[in-house]
Amino acid sequence: MIRAAAGSREPWMPLLLLGDEQEEMVRRYLDRGVLYVMEEAGESTAVCLVTEEGPGVYEIKNLAVAPGFRRQGRGRAMVEHACAACPGGVMLVGTGETPSTLRFYRSCGFVPSHRVENFFTDHYDHPIVEEGVVLRDMVYLKRTLKGEES
Repeated sequence: MIRAAAGSREPWMPLLLLGDEQEEMVRRYLDRGVLYVMEEAGESTAVCLVTEEGPGVYEIKNLAVAPGFRRQGRGRAMVEHACAACPGGVMLVGTGETPSTLRFYRSCGFVPSHRVENFFTDHYDHPIVEEGVVLRDMVYLKRTLKGEES
């Protein structure tokens, strides 16, 4: 079951930190958007935080699936739920140039949009390394929502 979380978001901070490992960065957007939570047998297995960045422009700021529940379709289900919950326009997602992450979002219908150079080196207090790749630029992908033109 996927639902929008109400009240404090602190109970989901451990999961959110799987998607964005610096707490200060998570706190910048934590209360700006809708936090979707997937729960199974009383356990939170995935989270997706979506913000509205402008009229018709939404962004997945954080997507995380708990270890032990990965590669079973939960991440894709969260993306599809988040996209379906937005009334139209475009969904953005910013990520590092990690091959598996880029493949995942492309398989969810996202296409390259733009990049923010040196995002990770300028905004994080330590090097972010994923799959042996030291992240530097934030790569944005986009997906058109509900049949609107991009």
